[in-house]
This record gives sequence, structure tokens and C-alpha cells, in this order.
Amino acid sequence: MRTPSKLISFAHPTLHLSHPTPNTVIWNTLIKASPTSSALSIYLRMRFHGVHPDFYTFPFLLQSFTSPSELRSGQQVHAHVLLSGFSADDFVHTSLINMYSCCGNFTFAQQVFDEMLHPDIPSWNSIVNANVKLGCIDNARVLFERMPLRNVVSWSCMINGYVKCGGYREALGLFREMQALEGDSVKPNEFTMSSVLSACGGLGALEHGKWAHAYIGKCGMAVDAVLGTSIIDMYVKCGSVERARCVFDELGARKDVMAWSAMMSGLAMHGRSEECIALFSEMQMHGVRPNAVTFLGVLCACVHGGLVNEGRDYFERMDSEFGITPQIQHYGCLVDLYARAGLIAEAWKIVKSMPMKPDVLVWGALLSGSRMHQDIKTCELSLKELIELEPNNSGAHVLLSNVYAKTGRWEDVRHVRNLMEAKRIKKVPGCSTVEVGGTLHEFMVGDESHPETRQIYLMLEEIMKRLKKEGYVGDTKEVLLDLDEEGKELALAFHSEKLAIAFSFIKTKPGTTIHIVKNLRICSDCHVVIKMISKIFNREIVVRDCNRFHHFRDGSCSCKEYW
Repeated sequence: MRTPSKLISFAHPTLHLSHPTPNTVIWNTLIKASPTSSALSIYLRMRFHGVHPDFYTFPFLLQSFTSPSELRSGQQVHAHVLLSGFSADDFVHTSLINMYSCCGNFTFAQQVFDEMLHPDIPSWNSIVNANVKLGCIDNARVLFERMPLRNVVSWSCMINGYVKCGGYREALGLFREMQALEGDSVKPNEFTMSSVLSACGGLGALEHGKWAHAYIGKCGMAVDAVLGTSIIDMYVKCGSVERARCVFDELGARKDVMAWSAMMSGLAMHGRSEECIALFSEMQMHGVRPNAVTFLGVLCACVHGGLVNEGRDYFERMDSEFGITPQIQHYGCLVDLYARAGLIAEAWKIVKSMPMKPDVLVWGALLSGSRMHQDIKTCELSLKELIELEPNNSGAHVLLSNVYAKTGRWEDVRHVRNLMEAKRIKKVPGCSTVEVGGTLHEFMVGDESHPETRQIYLMLEEIMKRLKKEGYVGDTKEVLLDLDEEGKELALAFHSEKLAIAFSFIKTKPGTTIHIVKNLRICSDCHVVIKMISKIFNREIVVRDCNRFHHFRDGSCSCKEYW
């Protein structure tokens, strides 16, 4: 293989030419310690000086190739592996699998694995992880089940894979299997528990999360900034800001920028905007420099609090004061901030001046604000852009149909509905999850699959009777417009969060806080209903929808009607 001359000319700054042929150990150390861009040039210089690689050289070198643009260089090193006689070394094989996986070529990674006669545990772990990176979680599970032996890395990789693809229940189920095994080789470590905490947070399963937190303490794991941040994030997503803040405070001097950012993002998600901004100032007083994630949390706080001037100032400070280039997520927050405040023209200016093409989140932010302020034209334009980016987005199609119906454009309504039928696009049903007694119960809109369906509907009927006596009238304006009024009221009555609340009433003591996770944005009618329930039945109800948290207490909501 011909060596690129331009690479041979690169010299490492710490290499003294007075010692032209240092032994392999020194060269390996230089390769391992070098930046990615220099590792290959050092290896080529090593070969130029006649020093032969050993079984450490290639693993150190291969770990420097981590992106698709470096695949060709990785393939060249693979050729050197074959020429140098290390093709049978398991350590080198594992490094090749990892390299091809990081460079985005799963076919080559699988080929290297298949060529191994007796792959060891690290090699099995690497090919499982390669499937996880590719998003092929089912293939990863098949390989995982085929493994003759597994260690903590095997289990952690698989659990983390499920978390990454949204398989939170599967992740917790696998963790329970892991716990059933004996021996130190499968004892969970900090990485395992970070993944378990992420699964708990994804599900909003507070009881599971509290148990995982207690388990960490029982096992004597050191709660550093990384694990501490995972615990904070879990509690925040499970609706318990107070517990998250306790963990945050207990970290003390161990808090890094990610811990601060996680706490700020959590406060923003729960609508506690002033606290989030105060924490940002406190972080600076402690000498911790904010990063892009920190500013995303602060901007979200401004969005949920309607703090337009503050949000504009923080956005400008990112670059001017801290040298952080705003990313598309930051622009999305600014668009959301202006649009929710009714400043649609300002939001449009941001969309048009962005240095990158607007994505689904940006158009979604513009849509949300324009819907809130009845700007039909902007709604229509935003929805069309959304559909162009995501042709099978059922929610966008349904909303566009309703926008046309509100303006009497019935021909356009029929066109959108026919288009949905032709593409077999179906509306995503509302789904709510509630945790009772450590068990997660899931309800769909109009659900009748639960074993206690009859009792649930009877309880819901009693709740709604009580609300109507107190003056409740169904808000049908967000229901699909091709239903009559009676149909609309019936559709509203069986929304998934109402069923989850009725079930919780049956299964919990009076006064118990109810935590609900919903897959869609909470509708205005459910928002009114839950406010009334919180007052009439003296219940605190916490709802996490796809946008934010709503804390309902004594007839009011933490969102202050701004969502």
C-alpha cells in the first residue's frame, strides 16, 4: 500500500529527532496521546523509521477514526493490519469493529466479526453496540441473546440501546433480568444506572426512579457530576423538581456545567422561569462557564414564562459575551418566544434571517404561536412547510384540514382528507400513562382494554357529573370539525388523561398526587377539566405533555394559561 507523502511529512511536536528510532512502546504512547488528526501521521513516521507495530499499536490508532469522513483512512490501516500479521488478534478485531461502526460502515463491521472463529466478549459487545448505533435494536437483541457469555458492558450496552430508541419499558425489563443474575460480572455500574435513570425519566415513572436512586446508594456507587446529572434529569422528567433540586444541592462543588444546565432545563420545563434565570446568575457567580445546552434551558424558560425582552437579551449574549454560536435549537426557541407572545412578524424575521434552513421544530414553533393568536395565514404556511419536511406527519395534516374548515374552504378540507387516505396517514391517538403502586398503566383515547374499564368509566361519569354541577361546559373548538356537537362532547369525555385520572381516583387515597405523562399536547378542554378536578376534589395533578409540565393545584395551573 502506498503511503500518502503529505502524511509522512507531519511531525509530532514532542518527537526528538536525535532519537530517530524509539522503541514501539514510545511510538504507541505518542499515537495514543495524539489528537485524531495527528495519530495516523505519527504511525506513518513510525513505519518510516523502521519500527514495527505490536498488538497495541493498531487498537490505539484505530480509535482515532470516529466519523464517516475518516473511513478511507481506517480501511488503509485495516490493510496494514493484514500485512503486519495481526489479523487473528481479538483485540485488533474488536478495534476494527468499533472503527467501522464509528465511521458508519456496518457491513464492514459485521464482516470483521463474521471472520472471527471464536469471538471474545469484547468483540460480541462491539458488534451489539454497532447494531445499537445503527438503530437496529432488534438485531442487537438477537446477537445479545446469542452471546455465550455476557458481562456488565453487554447488559449496559443493550439497556442503553433500548433507551436511545425509546424502548424504555424494554430497558427496565432487561435491567430486571440483569438483577436476577448473580456474580460481579453482571453487577450494574454507573453507566448502567445512568441508562436505567433515563428510562425512568422517559416513562415519567417516579416510583421506579426513586427506587433506582435508592439502589445507587445501596450499592455504594459514587454520585459524581455525571451520575448526579442523570438523577437530576430523571426527577425533573418524572415531575419532582424538589427532589431534583435536593440532588443538585447535594452535589456541592462536584457540579459541572452539565449539572447546572440539567437543573435549569428542568426548572424551565416546569414553568419556573424566574428560578431558572436566578440559577443562571448563580452559576456565573460560581465561575462555571455556560455552554450551548445551558442557554437552551434559559431560552426555554423565557419561552414558557413569556419573557420576551429577557429571551432576546440572552440570545444576543450567547455570541457577544460567551462566543457561543447559536444553533438551530436556539433559533427555534427565539421563534417560539416571539410567536407565543403574538409577535408573529418578529418571529417571521427570525425564520427568514436564520443562517440555516428551518427544521420541523422551527416551523412547529411558528405554528404554535400563530394558532394561539388565530393567525390563519401563518398557520397555513407553517403547516405546509411541516408537511413538506415530514410528508407522513398526521398531526400537521389534521391541523391543516381544521384550519381550512375554520375559514370555510371545504374543497381544501376534502383535498387534505383524501390525501391522508391515499397515503394511509392516520391520526396519532392520544395516550396517557399513570404509575400506580409501582406499575405503569397506559390509556388510549376511548380505551376499553383495561381490566377495570367498567369501574373507570363509572368513576369518570361521576367526576364529570360533579364538574357539570359546578358549571363545566365542554370546550369543543379543538375537536375535529366534521363531528356534530354531541359527537364532539363524546370525543372530549374519553380523552386519555381523563381516563387516567379516573383510574387513579379508584386506586389511590384522597389527596394523593397524580402524575400523568401524555404523548400529545394537552387540549384546552382537558386543561379546564383538570383545573376543576384539582379544586373540587382537592388533588394535585401533574401532567407532562409533549411541550412542558402542568402542575394543577386548587383550580389553577402552573402554566398560567400560557402554553
